[in-house]
Amino acid sequence: MRVRELTAYHIRNPLRRTVRHASHARTSTDNILIRCQLDDGTVGWGEGVPREYVTGETADGAISLLRHSELPAQVESCQRFAAAVALAERLRLADVPGDDRGIGGNAARCAVELAVLDAYARHFREPLSAVVPLVAPDRHQPRDRIQYSAAITSSHGLKLKVIAWAYRLYGFRQIKVKVGIQGQDDVSRLRTVRKRVGHKVRLRVDANEAWTAAEATERIRTLESFDLELAEQPVPHGELASLQDVRKNVRTPILLDESLCGMNDAERAASGSLCDAFNVRLSKCGGLIPSLRLAQFAKRYGLGYQLGCQVGETAILSAAGRHFATSVGDLLAVEGSFDRHLVREPLSITDITFGRGGWAPSLAGPGLGVTIDSSAVERITIAREALLG
Repeated sequence: MRVRELTAYHIRNPLRRTVRHASHARTSTDNILIRCQLDDGTVGWGEGVPREYVTGETADGAISLLRHSELPAQVESCQRFAAAVALAERLRLADVPGDDRGIGGNAARCAVELAVLDAYARHFREPLSAVVPLVAPDRHQPRDRIQYSAAITSSHGLKLKVIAWAYRLYGFRQIKVKVGIQGQDDVSRLRTVRKRVGHKVRLRVDANEAWTAAEATERIRTLESFDLELAEQPVPHGELASLQDVRKNVRTPILLDESLCGMNDAERAASGSLCDAFNVRLSKCGGLIPSLRLAQFAKRYGLGYQLGCQVGETAILSAAGRHFATSVGDLLAVEGSFDRHLVREPLSITDITFGRGGWAPSLAGPGLGVTIDSSAVERITIAREALLG
């Protein structure tokens, strides 16, 4: 069975609310979708979320890269699902000039990889989670359901109090609070959150590169009285080396996000003792299989890892993340599946948004386990391009 068609879509999906953090504010999201059709008509979908401040990608640039990546020559015929998984792992995009980290096409690659895996998994009647024991059997730990964490972005004042109360009443057990936002008092905000959610809820903070190397230690120390679980990406990537000293002077474990987008980043972090854990996000890390490899690497070097998400993911990436979350062991936290709470067009006919307490079931059925609403895709498509067929 061979891939007959690959089509790239640039979509612009309005958000239900403005999302702000220290690095960016957005009211919509520009994503890349890939539609993969096999010889027998089976269709699979993939998604990537290009972020210029994370991997250097834009939606237009991602499609241009895919256009020049000789994909038709890489998608040979597969007669078994294991062969399709091997094909997906071998997928390589064209080199990006100046990309010494090897991450310049990660969102684009993720979209293609997921589309190919979804199509072949549907054809061979396998769930996407069947990739895990084939690629990373040492990380395989299947579960019937998973609990997602909540997130507080730029809310403050009365709104912050209401959101914190709501999350506690809804039953969330983990909350991430964005910090380092200009004009906001992090200590006051954390005090407000902790007072309202109580001490049984696990809190972590995410600075999104907001603090300089000179101030990171003190900033983290001022928040440690609120019993933090993790401090995510406290400094800009360009000042990453400073985290070796920061870690010696704070109690809170350091988690890398913007500075952890691929294996080169992981090797630098481990060799330099720069962090305690990785935030693995499928799109920024290049897809499901590269994300599994990063989880294996983290475990091998005694580091933790969590599953993160990109703001504006539709049901395609949400479903892929669900398969990862319900089949990979030792996750420190799980983010994602905000679908109907965040994007105007979730794209799935079936709602897979997490439920009360952040709980969500594993997805049954072949492939991603969701049915994509083609009419919804059309409503938010900005441009499309045939890459094959």
